Amino acid sequence: MFDKPTYIGRFAPSPTGPLHLGSLYTALASFLDAKSQQGLWLLRIDDLDNPRNIKGADALILKTLAAFGLHWDRAVIYQSQSISGYEVALQRLQDDYMLYACQCSRKTLANDEPCSCRDKRINLAIPHAYRVKTDSRVIGFRDQLQGWLSYNPAEQLDFVIKRKDQIFAYQFAVVLDDYWQGVNHVVRGYDLLLSTPKQIYLQKLLGLSMPKYMHVPIIIDAQGFKLSKQTLAAPVDLNRPERLIYQLLGLLKQNPPEDLKVKPVNEQLDWAISHWNPKALLNCQAMGLH
Repeated sequence: MFDKPTYIGRFAPSPTGPLHLGSLYTALASFLDAKSQQGLWLLRIDDLDNPRNIKGADALILKTLAAFGLHWDRAVIYQSQSISGYEVALQRLQDDYMLYACQCSRKTLANDEPCSCRDKRINLAIPHAYRVKTDSRVIGFRDQLQGWLSYNPAEQLDFVIKRKDQIFAYQFAVVLDDYWQGVNHVVRGYDLLLSTPKQIYLQKLLGLSMPKYMHVPIIIDAQGFKLSKQTLAAPVDLNRPERLIYQLLGLLKQNPPEDLKVKPVNEQLDWAISHWNPKALLNCQAMGLH
């Protein structure tokens, strides 16, 4: 008999502000899924997008997770520590003729004009992004909540993996980060579902293993918008963590018993780990606040 591989999950927030209810909801779901399978839960700070980073936000994120009993295993990793590794992987794709330089402006692409750089000779002295060449292969995967899904990356057009401002794109960095950290289970929000085929495509190009995916519902406000920093979602209140954990367990459809509401956070989490039932969220894409 072979030993079952250790479950390794992760939570990877960006330090662009404090955690709000929606991000804590996703963190809790990924934590419970990992711990219910005696796995590891890692924390990575996705800090590549320097213009959007807020000083001190990473420390506040760590403080918030700890206040809610969501303690991570192993040292915290920062994406900015891995720039040289991204460069090596980028060069590999260049050597395989899978990239091309692109000088299209956001305005051009926003007007639904297709990028025409793929077959051009670009002056590399002028600021440019790098796009990966997609082809017509079908990317299929089974999401643990959303079922079997298949996409043709070419229909989503060639996508950027390094921006004009020299910042590596999320799609590229996350694939390498997860591989380097040994992550084999990704639990994240439904809003990132369409990113998954792009990431699987990159995994195939780079010869990397594919983790299992679970896209949990997003939390929406009374107007139907996803809770986010862009919609001015309020930071979570650290003063009554047990009340908020109980609310989140309800939003995760875990049906926590009434008497759990007044229990300490560690007891609430112990109950949630032993009763974790992600199937309660099957085919659910959004969850409204009550």
